[in-house]
Amino acid sequence: MSTPKKRLSRYNPASEHFKKEEFPFYWLARLNGRYAMAMEKALKKIDMDIPRYRILFILLDNGESSISEISIHAIAKLSTITKIVYRMKADGLVDTGVSESDGRVTKVSLTERGHEMIHEVQAATSHIFNNSFTGLTPVQIGKLNATLEKIFNNLPED
Repeated sequence: MSTPKKRLSRYNPASEHFKKEEFPFYWLARLNGRYAMAMEKALKKIDMDIPRYRILFILLDNGESSISEISIHAIAKLSTITKIVYRMKADGLVDTGVSESDGRVTKVSLTERGHEMIHEVQAATSHIFNNSFTGLTPVQIGKLNATLEKIFNNLPED
């Protein structure tokens, strides 16, 4: 008879009962890799890439944000986000300015061209979302998001 501990151990790479196909991070890594490849292919057609895509949608959702806030949501180094933001500024996708409350903080906001690019990205990538979630209900997607958020919060920040 299988004990609860033994049933759980097949998910743990340190266990003798481990099965890679039962390891959630195996599927998360494969999922992320396949998603990234599909997004890169779709975004390349409109001269866009994943890092700039992330920044555009973070700004769309959060509104004006500091570079450090963007780096937190994009899970990327501050120096990397800073370089990308200034390239996006040169391309006319974002504007930057100094925070009124703290002169050391750079605020970033979308330009009209940035909003136009978001519409181009949505048109170029909507099929990826639609195909990815075929057969799943909004409730299932919500539960999946809640589970992923819980795992994310269980992981160390650095």
